[in-house]
Amino acid sequence: MALETTPLLSSSSAEANSNGDQQKRPSFLKEFGCESKRLWRLAGPAIFTSICQYSLGALTQTLASIVGELDLAAVSIENSVVAGLAYGVMLGMRSALEALCGQAYGAGRIRMLGVYMQRSWVILLMTACLLVSIYVWSPPILELVGETTEISEAAGKFALWMLPQLLAYAMNFPIQKFLQAQRKFWVMACVSAIVLVLHAVFSWLLILKLGWGLTGAAITLNSSWWLIVFGQLLYIFITKSDGAWSGFSWLAFADLWGFIKLSLASAVMLCLEFWYLMVLVVITGRLPNPLIPVDAISICMNINGWDAMIAIGFNAAIRV
Repeated sequence: MALETTPLLSSSSAEANSNGDQQKRPSFLKEFGCESKRLWRLAGPAIFTSICQYSLGALTQTLASIVGELDLAAVSIENSVVAGLAYGVMLGMRSALEALCGQAYGAGRIRMLGVYMQRSWVILLMTACLLVSIYVWSPPILELVGETTEISEAAGKFALWMLPQLLAYAMNFPIQKFLQAQRKFWVMACVSAIVLVLHAVFSWLLILKLGWGLTGAAITLNSSWWLIVFGQLLYIFITKSDGAWSGFSWLAFADLWGFIKLSLASAVMLCLEFWYLMVLVVITGRLPNPLIPVDAISICMNINGWDAMIAIGFNAAIRV
């Protein structure tokens, strides 16, 4: 007896099911809205954090401009050339941490986040020690590339005072990636906002009210960056960051060379992106009566920098 083969779904049923799937599928605008909402939940506080931290140096430059043209030129050269060089190197060297923290969090190996952060501290502090020579010898280096003696000496003096900021960079960048991998953007945003308010008050007090000039600018800027570091560390040490922090470990000193190799390519790329701004400042310093041109371009770069913080915030959100 022949068996009858009956299709599980008739053509009419399949057609109806297909139409039902199309009706259930959300529209493009709805999908776009949902994805945008998810992205802005991360990008919003990330952008806010970047703007607050960038505003520390921008505010110092603004108050330095009130003191005098030479003070503004010194702060601008130090921020753009000397600190800009260190910032680009440090930002690139932390790229390995960004990749490893993302993989560890996705794989559920939460405790490795703390180990990777400590390993990045070791690498960046070693890098900071190598960069100290640039801070110390910045006056002859600036004169070599064509800056006037007056600006070079003022910028070199300010660079020496800003050595604590270099070490704060080495500590802060790994902490940021450690927290970002866990989507703790609001922690960084709150700490940065509080520090920015304190920075504005004490900058006005020391630079303008007490008349300490560049000395007051260096004290407030260094203190603000270290307050950011201590505030974030306080949160990590108290809360244990949901198990991601389990204390200091000797594993931080393992496979350092592999960590460095993973960072070098990104460090070179980011340095090239940052250094084109340095070239603009250096060339401007070679103009006749360079104080006013250097001051003018530093103001323009500050405005451009605030705009760039939006892209940096989105970059952090997308990577997470």
